[in-house]
Amino acid sequence: MSIVFTEDHGPVRHVVMNRPEKRNAMNQELLRELAGALRAASDDASVQCVVLRGEGPVFSAGVDLVELASSAGDPSLLRPFRSVFLDCANLCETMAKPVVCQIQRTCVGGALEVALGADLRVASSDAQLGLPEVRLGIIPDVGGSTRLPAVVGLGRAKEMIMTARLIGAEEAERIGLVNRVVAPEQLADATQQLVEELLANSPVAVGRVKRVIDASARPALAQTLEMEIAVQEFCAAEARERARMADVEASRTEAGAAAGAPEPAAERTPVTSG
Repeated sequence: MSIVFTEDHGPVRHVVMNRPEKRNAMNQELLRELAGALRAASDDASVQCVVLRGEGPVFSAGVDLVELASSAGDPSLLRPFRSVFLDCANLCETMAKPVVCQIQRTCVGGALEVALGADLRVASSDAQLGLPEVRLGIIPDVGGSTRLPAVVGLGRAKEMIMTARLIGAEEAERIGLVNRVVAPEQLADATQQLVEELLANSPVAVGRVKRVIDASARPALAQTLEMEIAVQEFCAAEARERARMADVEASRTEAGAAAGAPEPAAERTPVTSG
């Protein structure tokens, strides 16, 4: 089965990340297929609502760190790596139909940044959410630094991002990060109930008012998204310079130790009488 698959339930299309053996970690392949599936849902007039979810026990553990590490040493790869991530969140946000994100267990880092592009989020009571990027010396740069303040407010967003703290589902609901929290076994039903509430209204009106609300909440989206990647490039360059200086200092220390070491004693030939 594909790394991303879709299921149609009448006018509702489920777009499903299908990499459960890797906790739905988002690599380039998954993100490209996810963007393609979201774009197709946006363009399909028969689809009135989209549900984004992850196959298996967790929604997504975020960016695939193995793949991220392979691109970290080359600054020219940052923007291409980011662009496929950003496409997914942007497609969720810009399509003129509601997108509901169904979150179970884990939704951190890039996964939460994609989920923030959705209109509404339903989470299981055992879910953990957060943006821990600053622990790694980087920032949330695929919309997290831009979209989270619009969802939870400036103070809450700063606390979450600057402390790198993960929060539980109940706290996420209290601050407005998720809309509804239910027991894990009720998650699918609760998502369906919310979808039915959306479908009970005019799809044209729901889709268009979504755009008005988003425009009012994020009037400078393009500028702040560009600022995110500019700051990320600075952080990556600074980390590389720190690593380089550490290597230089280590080399100097080794050279100094070698220069100051006592010379080995000269071998002496024992004198024998005879």
